[in-house]
Amino acid sequence: MRVIAGSARRLNLMTVQGRDTRPTTDRIKETLFNILQPDIPGCRFLDLFAGSGGIGIEALSRGAAEAVFVESSRKASACIRRNLEFTRLDSRARLLETDVLGALSRLGREGKPFSIIFLDPPYGKGWEEQVLAALEHSPLADMETLVVAEALKEADFSFAPCYGFSIEREKEYKTNKHVFLKRQEG
Repeated sequence: MRVIAGSARRLNLMTVQGRDTRPTTDRIKETLFNILQPDIPGCRFLDLFAGSGGIGIEALSRGAAEAVFVESSRKASACIRRNLEFTRLDSRARLLETDVLGALSRLGREGKPFSIIFLDPPYGKGWEEQVLAALEHSPLADMETLVVAEALKEADFSFAPCYGFSIEREKEYKTNKHVFLKRQEG
């Protein structure tokens, strides 16, 4: 896994050994960031279920002002720290080593919205719905915030409107997809 573009371009990142994480492939990451690129410079980026940090690090490398990484695994958190130091992007990063719902509550008390919230949770566990439910009344997602969820290709997001979000776009790959959501008007 490597950084594709920006200040840390071509640097190889460490990944977490074992089957607990599944890093986004370079090809899928490149497609994702081709879509997100207009929104990246100067943005606040939240990387939930961050794994080895590859997505948030890519955002920082491409000009995000700040990235917050949320990861509950100590092994993965240590990997994120090493990757941030290696890429020299640690000065614009913050790592919360805690569960995602606890992190959303804590960050919500700070009251500052994110430009982009990315989540790549374990597949098939219902985390996508739990995160949208937590964001429903949270100051972390305002009308400008783009929420991007990586999920299995067959994952159903029909629950999104129940929490005030609409699906703006879906990008499907071989076995998974990215779902782009925004707050609904009204």
